[in-house]
Amino acid sequence: MAGKVKRSPTVVSAADADDSDPMKAAISLRGVDVTFPGEDGPVKAVSSVDLHIPKQEFVSIVGRSGCGKSTLLRVIAGLLRPSAGEIAVTGTSAAEARLYRSFGIVFQSNVMLPWLTAIENVRLPLEVVPPASIPPRYSPEDLLKMVGLEGQGGKYPRQLSGGMRQRVAIARALSFDPPILLMDEPFAAVDALIRQRLHVLLMDICARTQKTVVFITHDVYEAVLLSDRVLVMSDRPGTIAADVKVPFPRPRQPALRSNPAYMELCSEILERLMKD
Repeated sequence: MAGKVKRSPTVVSAADADDSDPMKAAISLRGVDVTFPGEDGPVKAVSSVDLHIPKQEFVSIVGRSGCGKSTLLRVIAGLLRPSAGEIAVTGTSAAEARLYRSFGIVFQSNVMLPWLTAIENVRLPLEVVPPASIPPRYSPEDLLKMVGLEGQGGKYPRQLSGGMRQRVAIARALSFDPPILLMDEPFAAVDALIRQRLHVLLMDICARTQKTVVFITHDVYEAVLLSDRVLVMSDRPGTIAADVKVPFPRPRQPALRSNPAYMELCSEILERLMKD
């Protein structure tokens, strides 16, 4: 059973949250705006986002559909240029961080190449861009073992379940040993039981590899279980409306879900989402 924990703190606004030193942060955003062209004029999707994520921290971003969560992740990944503001990822620009492979990305869709086996899919990033002089800490075989797929490397995507394919996607994102893992609703397409197993898997991987993680989700209960901090985004134009520190010690287990303090914190975040 989960141990007793002090009463969860009240959800605080982003303005009142502790502002980490951007020079020490794995990810730092200042005044980031994203505006898209629209039929009736420009549409501001993200507005004035300040975000500082220290190394090895697990941060989830929650918010209602269309609030800009995935847009913000694409900005961090260098896949989308902001309209205004400054971004630093591992001390460089987002574009440079992408060039230097400072992050791996896991999307909702696992996007495995159907003509390659599981281990060939994991190995693919290393073949497209060979590693630097220092090889990654983990071999593709090690990574498949880490995600619970030891002995499954010779199977093709059609021979794997949805949960297994998503585990291959996680292994592939870790193939070149990036310091940061970006995850855009990675468990949304799997059923509830497999999702709980993937939660345990991800927590174990983070404990072993000490990655910085940015995790996008609609599921507040998932966010609180996994994270060190939960950021609540307002409706469009999305901004960080609240920054919530999660007080539960690690390692965590799914049994935490029955802890009254866990339920109270989830309820506070849900209440904040309903107001914004």
